[in-house]
Amino acid sequence: MTEFGIIGLAILLATFFASYKGFKDARYFDQYAFRVADIRYGRQYYRLLTSGLLHTGWAHLLINGLTFYWFSSSVEAALGYRDFLLLYVGSLLGGNLLSLGFHRQQADYTAVGASGAISGLVFAAIVLFPGMEVGMLGVYVPGWLYGLLYVLYSAYGITVQRDNIGHDAHLGGGLVGLFTVVGLQPTLLLTNYIAIAAILVPALAFFYLLLKKPEALLVGSLFRSAPAYQTVDDKYHAQQQAQAEELDRLLDKINHKGLESLSAREKNKLEELSR
Repeated sequence: MTEFGIIGLAILLATFFASYKGFKDARYFDQYAFRVADIRYGRQYYRLLTSGLLHTGWAHLLINGLTFYWFSSSVEAALGYRDFLLLYVGSLLGGNLLSLGFHRQQADYTAVGASGAISGLVFAAIVLFPGMEVGMLGVYVPGWLYGLLYVLYSAYGITVQRDNIGHDAHLGGGLVGLFTVVGLQPTLLLTNYIAIAAILVPALAFFYLLLKKPEALLVGSLFRSAPAYQTVDDKYHAQQQAQAEELDRLLDKINHKGLESLSAREKNKLEELSR
């Protein structure tokens, strides 16, 4: 895990170059970042790939770069350069597509980073090397346990939505990495079934619960019910309707009493709704 393969080195150099340019040029960053509106409505599908070359800052880039360094060489050596590239790109696309699905009604949702692809590398390494341990700062756990904890943490993050981390992209990328490496080397199902099961069982259970109870994403828990709407789409339409009703009320007040009849809060609200 100390020497880069040729594809790993090329990916790292491209990522550092594009990220650095994005740090310096806001227009460049904006042109290639993952943004729901531009992908869904503008059909700028290239953003599903180019966003993986950008990062929000040096800390974000260095963390991903170090994780890539720790895992890429061993995975590339085990798979070969062609399958390694397939794994990396597939994991990046898989993570971003899952994120697009979760945030499809949030037109302004924006994200960058290679974390989905790197999660695919991590899961692939765990499956490829049965005796692998993962950790840092002197604390290491078996690969299967790390994979299990990673899935649980990602599922929790997706559900509660309390931070700016793209947990959906991480989980999607990791699972695509697992499926890709198993598809390339099916014998892994026999030699490392414990790690595969430790990752797949909780992940599939999580997705099953979301399908049965989609309102969990609205209330931040798989164990509480949404009071007024049942799906993310329902929530979006309810918010749109409420905003339209509020705009109608303000305009009606202006029509009858004039603009000066609005309070400062109402004027701010009117400006916000009129954008």
